[in-house]
Amino acid sequence: MKQESIYYATGRRKTSVARTWLMPGKGEITINDKPVDDYFRLETAKQVMIQPLFLTNTFGSYDIRVNVKGGGILGQAGAVRHGITKALFLMNPDFRQILKKAGFVKRDPRKKERKKYGQRSARARFQFSKR
Repeated sequence: MKQESIYYATGRRKTSVARTWLMPGKGEITINDKPVDDYFRLETAKQVMIQPLFLTNTFGSYDIRVNVKGGGILGQAGAVRHGITKALFLMNPDFRQILKKAGFVKRDPRKKERKKYGQRSARARFQFSKR
């Protein structure tokens, strides 16, 4: 009897967190209980999300279920990509080298810098007037 395995990983990007489950199937992707086309309307967000699957030639052979929250559309897509990447190399450690070379393994640490008091934004100052 063949054992069906489910692989779980957490992906993060900016303020988004994606809990990702990867299981053998027909290639159905569900995000927050919605089909991927209903959740991510932007084509670029869908492309970002499925990059690791195309890189490892596993697109269409695994069902992916994702629970994502926080951030915006592209931040969430990046978090899902990070989660799928981590689940893929849990499933097959040989994928790690391919995914690492593409830059998908490391979490993207860039976040919005906080606004400072006495300033207009994080770096921009109010205009100085001499008189």
